[in-house]
Amino acid sequence: MFPKFLALNNIRHIILDLGGVILNIDYKKTEQAFTSLGITDFDQKYSQLKQTELFDLLETGKIGRAEFLAGMRTMAGPGITDDQIVAAWNAMLLDLPLRRLQILQQLQLHFDTFLLSNTNEIHEEAFLKTLKSLTGFDSLGVFFDKVYYSHRVGLRKPDAAIFRMILEQNGLAPEKTLFVDDSPQHIEGAKALGIQTILLEPGMTIEEHIFKSKS
Repeated sequence: MFPKFLALNNIRHIILDLGGVILNIDYKKTEQAFTSLGITDFDQKYSQLKQTELFDLLETGKIGRAEFLAGMRTMAGPGITDDQIVAAWNAMLLDLPLRRLQILQQLQLHFDTFLLSNTNEIHEEAFLKTLKSLTGFDSLGVFFDKVYYSHRVGLRKPDAAIFRMILEQNGLAPEKTLFVDDSPQHIEGAKALGIQTILLEPGMTIEEHIFKSKS
């Protein structure tokens, strides 16, 4: 018998965030790492809820690794290397629980599934290394019908345009589409288009609170 997932009546399509939903992340680790490099106000430049233009440009692919590193060097103390900046930037990326990837495989049997992540080329390289080590796969695309990374499509959440693009490209009815994210501003962006939403609040996980199968 197929598993019956909780709270998914009338849902046909599922859009999932990556960081904080599938991939465990800790913004404080990156903040602490950059503080140690001399950027004592990093939390004012980048956080889960807000960020400055440099990070927007990186996440929409308008600048790449080299330009981002140059920008970060202007903020950091003297003598900071690119490798130190990359290590600090990637410090927020933690583990990729195998159980969540197994849930994605189950969801694929019953729903159209999509990944929607505000990310960048540096983080993509890092989390794909984690995926490769864990599963042998080179891409998260094997777990979804389609993957949308902000730096590849030139749009980022909570801009309604990125949600509209996914709906239109895939012929999805918003009222039959569920979006799961851990950032309230992204949830509001999806709600504005009539998409059903679940905010993954601190302490919640998709395996325990959303996609736990009924007994």
